[in-house]
Amino acid sequence: MQIVDTDIPDVKLLTPRKFGDHRGFFAETYNRKALEGVGFTKEFVQDNHSLSVPAGTVRGLHFQLEPYAQDKLVRVVKGAILDVAVDLRRGSPTFGKHVKARLDAETGTQILVPAGFAHGFVTLEPETEVIYKVTNYYAPSHDRGLLWNDPDLGIEWPITADQAVLSDKDKVQPRLRDLKDAF
Repeated sequence: MQIVDTDIPDVKLLTPRKFGDHRGFFAETYNRKALEGVGFTKEFVQDNHSLSVPAGTVRGLHFQLEPYAQDKLVRVVKGAILDVAVDLRRGSPTFGKHVKARLDAETGTQILVPAGFAHGFVTLEPETEVIYKVTNYYAPSHDRGLLWNDPDLGIEWPITADQAVLSDKDKVQPRLRDLKDAF
């Protein structure tokens, strides 16, 4: 498995090797030792799976506060997404900055998003399915979000606000400058 740093080194991209033949392919999508080799030693406790039917579906930007903050290992099993991680660690030199990556089923590339980041994505294809591992259980009382298209973040999304398919919750998330709870 190839593991590389992004522009924010705490966020990593992981690309598994695929072994293919006339039947299809085989890939190892998770290897604890490989992650320990880059300093990630936390245990994943829950897997989540989402299906987004229309292209242009936005999920995020979401995070959980301590003590229920979550690291996430995200991969696409069908379709494609533009995945985004925003640094919410107030003392970090990259606070308020983001990284983004295209993840798709064909390449199998994954993103490791550490606790302290808001995470979200937009689907680039219809019928996109995303699976992600998390290091803490869902805690509704600690669930928070950030406005996906906050202009202060400078995220270049491949869709406009009127094209985005959003949950009611994601339509009204606060902007970064109004965010009271962070890390």
